[in-house]
Amino acid sequence: MGALRRAADLIGRWFALLVLLGGLAGLLFPTATGALSPAITPLLGVIMFGMGLTLRTADFALVLRHPQAVLAGLAAQYVLMPLLGWGIGTLFGFSAALLAGMVLVGATPGGTASNVVVYLSRGHVALSVAMTSVSTLLAPLLTPLLVLWLAGSALPVDAVGLFSSIVKVVLVPVVLGIVVRALLTRWVERVLPLLPLVSVTGIVVVVAAVVGGNASTLTSVGALLLLAVVLHNACGLLLGYGAARLAGVPEPGRRAISVEVGMQNSGLAASLATTHFTPLAALPAALFSVWHNLSGAVVASFWSRRPAGEQDSTEAVSSARS
Repeated sequence: MGALRRAADLIGRWFALLVLLGGLAGLLFPTATGALSPAITPLLGVIMFGMGLTLRTADFALVLRHPQAVLAGLAAQYVLMPLLGWGIGTLFGFSAALLAGMVLVGATPGGTASNVVVYLSRGHVALSVAMTSVSTLLAPLLTPLLVLWLAGSALPVDAVGLFSSIVKVVLVPVVLGIVVRALLTRWVERVLPLLPLVSVTGIVVVVAAVVGGNASTLTSVGALLLLAVVLHNACGLLLGYGAARLAGVPEPGRRAISVEVGMQNSGLAASLATTHFTPLAALPAALFSVWHNLSGAVVASFWSRRPAGEQDSTEAVSSARS
């Protein structure tokens, strides 16, 4: 168990590099990695179950204690990011599939890695955890509606199918994880240190599979699509911070909301795009998964050197997860 924990810590520390290597493997070995595409949805379900295992009632109680901060973050998450995805995709003249992929990335909840980035950024970790949890539970309703609204005119959108998929691969595993933790608390606490190992492995495989399945297309649209993804992520970070500032949220909360808005559950976007659209539609999610972890590391390094002011340190420490 000790060796596995050390391995999990090591993988967590090199998360961004491993995801980048996964994308590189997809480019170099497209046939082998593209064959992994059927594993994307099951892997996401496992990752979401692991996320559910980390959640406690205290994570949701913060919504009642700080509703203004949580609502400001969720509004930025589900309004700014989908609109940014649609706007950037339209501005760059992307095909219907790529536009749908950009919207899907923007319409998904916050990524689980965001909690670690917020912690390293001296942000409000409890707020980050609450936002990830609530935005994930809202995804079955909001994600299909947003994709239908913003991408429905470009290509057919099966909103009911999207809803069903999100319930199966996100809501059910997360709720099951919460129930298992409540019933088997001691056992879950023993395996919690291993969850980053499972999550990182799953995300790396998803990125490799999506890039491998679109390797030939990536060589022709890669530079422009990468620029779009970088802009999407950067605008999300900046506008998330700005929205929190306008809402009067203190500096630690601003950092948390900024990261939550800028870092998306790109694994979910890739799974939905592969299932309900075309493999090409999953490409923005794959690139976003690589980039937002790299930018997250840069943001964490920048903010970790700057004081964030006062925050509820008890909440921050008790809610921090690796």
